[in-house]
Order: sequence, then structure tokens, then C-alpha cells
Amino acid sequence: MPQHTRLLNPILIVGCIIITVSFAVRASFGVFQIPIADEFGWLRSDFSMAIAIQNLAWGIGQPIFGAIAEKVGDRRAIILGALTYAAGMVLSAWSVTPFEHQMYAWLVGFGIAGTGFGVVLAVVARASSDENRSMSLAIITAAGSFGQVLGAPTAEWMLSFMPWQQVFIVFAAAILALVLTLPFMRAPQAAIKAEIEESMSQILTRAFRDPSYTLIFLGFFSCGYQLGFITAHFPAFVTEMCGPIQPGGVLHSIGITTTSALGAVSISLIGLANIAGTLMAGWAGNHFPKKYLLAGVYTARTLAAVAFIVFPITPLSVIVFSLVMGSLWLATVPLTSGLVAHLYGLRYMGTLYGIIFFSHQVGSFLGVWLGGRMYDQYGDYTMVWWIGVAIGAFSAIVHLPIRENRPTPVAA
Repeated sequence: MPQHTRLLNPILIVGCIIITVSFAVRASFGVFQIPIADEFGWLRSDFSMAIAIQNLAWGIGQPIFGAIAEKVGDRRAIILGALTYAAGMVLSAWSVTPFEHQMYAWLVGFGIAGTGFGVVLAVVARASSDENRSMSLAIITAAGSFGQVLGAPTAEWMLSFMPWQQVFIVFAAAILALVLTLPFMRAPQAAIKAEIEESMSQILTRAFRDPSYTLIFLGFFSCGYQLGFITAHFPAFVTEMCGPIQPGGVLHSIGITTTSALGAVSISLIGLANIAGTLMAGWAGNHFPKKYLLAGVYTARTLAAVAFIVFPITPLSVIVFSLVMGSLWLATVPLTSGLVAHLYGLRYMGTLYGIIFFSHQVGSFLGVWLGGRMYDQYGDYTMVWWIGVAIGAFSAIVHLPIRENRPTPVAA
């Protein structure tokens, strides 16, 4: 079956739907941070640990679901992921202890892996022509940002008239509905002859021997740390640390009257800005070396974080930071996944990207967990922000030595 020469095709559209719903639910968990902790009288770190475990499980599950998709089929892997995701949400809705939330977070995390970037990006990459691949990966990533636009405000709105348990059930039903779209997702096994002749073990050996793969793995860590911390803690951070919203101002006039509402909207603004930022990264990935683009993204993130925390936190600074960080938010994904596809081919892209994504999720785990732990210990998030600044600078540096020429295949 030939690759699609058109940019927009059924596989890309279905992939966008799956990623949008999966990421809308995932991006909403920070909104539940305060309601759940207040209802049960938990420490901030208790629910933070559940979100952190969810991110770690996502990272562990990503190469597993990538391998499942490559062995038994993409659609079966997505079905398994949706069922696991929904089961985790339903069981979490009935949980009343931190331990229960943390245990069921493993199911949620594995479910995100099965319905997230690792599987869907690989399908779309195989279904795209060479000239459209970078932009196709960017569009799928932008769909994740669109889900983020919808997720946090939708959760905040639903919490205004129903308990958080019912919101979890509604989200579980939305995830299960994704299965209905799968008949339209039929992707070719697009691989050159040399890739078909190489086994998975040979591809993995070639990647693990290549210093560039190690550098990509290390660099993706800070992306996960920054995204995990902000997604889980930024709504609570804005709620508690931002200056008041003045009556009669622009925000107040459009219905954003509390810092809690601003916290939820900030996550949405990050996602909205990232739609444009990710599409721009996809375009740039076709015209410039990806390693320099990645180094630039991490440098810009680092500078944005420094500027945000050294100045007073006001509604305006929250909005500006959300838009700036949003334009850089998932710009790393089409560049990183595209770099993996370029260096090692499409046959086992899901597994290879999944392994690199594990580094991302280890960083995400630490960002979420440290956010809760240091808040409980020091009463604020200052130290967590500065750690993010340091590792962001580290990621900007480690991308520079990457060699973008494809390494020689391992002899059979």
C-alpha cells in the first residue's frame, strides 16, 4: 500500500482525534490537585505522587505499546490502551486513599501510552510521504495541544456542577469512544528493503551504539521535567501565588474572576499557543537541522522560566508566560520523533521513540513528584523552578554534538 501523497488523509485525521481526547484528559489532572487534596485532607505530595506515577507508567509503557503495535498491529495496541486508560479512570473515581490513587495511576499511565504519541506518531509517519512527514508529525503533536486547550477548562467547568468522581467517569467514557474511530486507521508498513531485513535487535543495537541516540535520550529528560511540573502544579501555583484579578479589568470582564480560574485557563493558553509553535517546528524541521532547532527550543524555555520567576507573579505575567512557554511546549516532539525516524528508519520507530520517551517521562515523574514534595517541605515551588532552569540549559547543550547522518546498518 503506497504512502499518502496528500498531507491530510484519514489516518492523520483519526490520529488527531485520538491524540486530542487522550491529551485532553491527561492535561486536566492538575485541576483536580486542590479539590481531591481538600476533600480527603491529603498533603499536596499525595496526589502529586499519583500524577508522577502516571507519568512514569506512561514512559515505561511507551516502548512496550510501540513493540505491541509493531508485532500485532497498531489498532489492537490502541484498543488495549483505551481499555486500560478507561479502567484506570473508573477505578480512580472510587478511590479514597492516596495508595489507591497511586496504584490506579499505573493503569492510567499505561493507557496514555497506548493512545498517545508513541503509537500514533509511528502510524502517521508510515502513512506520510517523505515531503509531508515532518508536517504530519507536527499536526499530530498540535492535536495534543488542542486537547490541552480543551482538557483543563472542561474539567474546571464540570467541577462547577458535579463532583470530581463523576468527571472521571465522563472522561473514561470519552476515552472508550475512541475505539469507534479505528476502522478508518489503516497504515502501510512503509519501510525500505534494508529496514525490513534488519531485525528489531539489530536496529536497537545500532541505536544504542550511536552516541547521538544517547544524547537525544538525555536531552528529552528536561522536556518531561518541565512539562510534567507545569501540567500538574501550575494551576495550583497560579491559584496561590498570583496577584489578585482586579474587578473591571479585561480578565474579570470575560468571566475570569479568580486565580483558580486563571490557573485552569493558563493550561489552555499553553496548549493554544503550542498549536502554532508545533506547526512552525514541523515546518522548520523540513528546512533546518533538527539538533539546532531543539537546542534553540530548550534555550528559549530556560530563559522564559528565569524571567517568569524573578519578577512578581501577576495575571499579566501568567498570561505572557503561558503564551511563550506554550509556543515551545511540544515543539520538541515532531523534531525529536522526526530525528529518530531520519536516523533509524520507520520500521521500528515506535519502539525507538518509545525508549527515548521513557527519558522524557522519568523527567516528568521527577517534576511532578518534586513539585509536591518541595511544596510540602518549603511551602512554595521556587526550588523546583530553578532545577528546571538548570536541566533546560543542560538539554540545550547536549543536542549540539548530535550527528544527523544515518549510522551504518548492523550486518545480519
